[in-house]
Amino acid sequence: MSASSILLLTMALPLATCVLGLILRNKPNLRDGMTFAGTLALFGTVLALLFAFNDGNNGAVDLVAFQPGLSISFNVEPLGMVFALIGSGLWILTHIYGVGYMRGNNEKKHARFFACFAFAIFAVMGIAFAANLLTLFLFYELLTISTYPLVAHKENEDARKGGRTYLGILMGTSIMFLLTGIIWTYVLTGTLDFAPGGILADKVDNALLPILLALFAFGIGKAALMPFHRWLPAAMVAPTPVSALLHAVAVVKAGVFSMLKVGVYVFGIDNLSQTGASTWLMWLAAFSILAASIVAMRQDNLKRRLAYSTVSQLSYITLGMALATSAGVLGGGLHIVTHAFGKITLFMCAGAIYVATHKTEVSQMRGLGKTMPFTFAAFGIGTLSIIGLPPFAGSWSKWTLLVGSAEADQQIMIGVLMVSSVLNVAYLLPIFARGFFDPEAAEGDGLPWRQRIREAPLLCVLPPCITAFGCLVLFFFSGSVESFLAPIAAPLATGGQ
Repeated sequence: MSASSILLLTMALPLATCVLGLILRNKPNLRDGMTFAGTLALFGTVLALLFAFNDGNNGAVDLVAFQPGLSISFNVEPLGMVFALIGSGLWILTHIYGVGYMRGNNEKKHARFFACFAFAIFAVMGIAFAANLLTLFLFYELLTISTYPLVAHKENEDARKGGRTYLGILMGTSIMFLLTGIIWTYVLTGTLDFAPGGILADKVDNALLPILLALFAFGIGKAALMPFHRWLPAAMVAPTPVSALLHAVAVVKAGVFSMLKVGVYVFGIDNLSQTGASTWLMWLAAFSILAASIVAMRQDNLKRRLAYSTVSQLSYITLGMALATSAGVLGGGLHIVTHAFGKITLFMCAGAIYVATHKTEVSQMRGLGKTMPFTFAAFGIGTLSIIGLPPFAGSWSKWTLLVGSAEADQQIMIGVLMVSSVLNVAYLLPIFARGFFDPEAAEGDGLPWRQRIREAPLLCVLPPCITAFGCLVLFFFSGSVESFLAPIAAPLATGGQ
């Protein structure tokens, strides 16, 4: 099978899974088993696409060509390949977790839930393999629309309000800013195709380049850059599997992936470096990193604390692009991977805690580590990875971003990244410590460990344990990921950095 055929199959599988899930809506066991098979099949085709790409075939597909430089097209490049591997791989675990959570928590409308989930992964594949801005924009909007029913799943007033905020900000920013930036780019260049080194060099006045960058930066609302970040905490009304999807697999990663892709393949990192057009974005990202961390410290609700943590961590990736250095770009790409594993672990643990105890506040976590040791051990590993401590994956992406800041001669950004890690410790580590080491919590003390343990159902506990183990494994393979991503920064070698 050709690489182009595999790419089309990769697009078709989650869409077919969505349709079959609706057809089998009254047969829950068969539906969930079929969906699980779909997750495995998708990951298999993405791996096949990886092998084909490593053999030199990018699987380019032109579905519809409206005119030169304006088409719906797909191809494979390193950054998109990594994003597709994350999306398809973590969908397997998220589906397993979702089945356990939805059944263990007696949620309703499972068929609609998993169908929307599958359609969202279809949109993720479209974003990952988009060969131009038009294709990226179409699938970006499809992702927003398909995840709205997931955010508003509970159908109560809080869910409807959160859903309106989610849809309003993401659709509003993309139509007002992103679409405007795309049209302006097409007028300037006559093409929307992504190209190594960018397509805007010498096509726009240096004074206007920061304005065009602002349209893209604020138009990509899924990157949760302040002040367009409120949709993310608002979406916490959704069931926890949705939070895991939003914060690790699909939505926010689609945002920062798009930010990196626009920086590398539309503006060009060399162009940004030489013109200084991204300097303002670097400072805004630094502000978002620190401000969101400070807000996270004040949140007692566990999911909201993790949500503001995500706002902060996403801005690491935006900062990496805005630094306009080789290491900055590679650090941002690597952080997409390491943050995905760390943050999905934390959200899955939060959901397991809710299923087992119905506790949602950090202040209620005292002693829970003694009754839920596997869940809290996984939470601890995810925490250490997000903080950036070895031997966990997050340490490498943060280190690479520090190197990128040094390359750009931005000592203040080095300080921002270091202070941020200290703030990570302040708002994440006490949750783990409260679970295991709170001296006031004596629940279960004196009982044999088998009688003391009251974990959530296995399907809610096993996935975060696997992703926590992934945080450890990735520490030893982060160099391979960085080497695979190296071509996205290759133009820097000849661009006069």
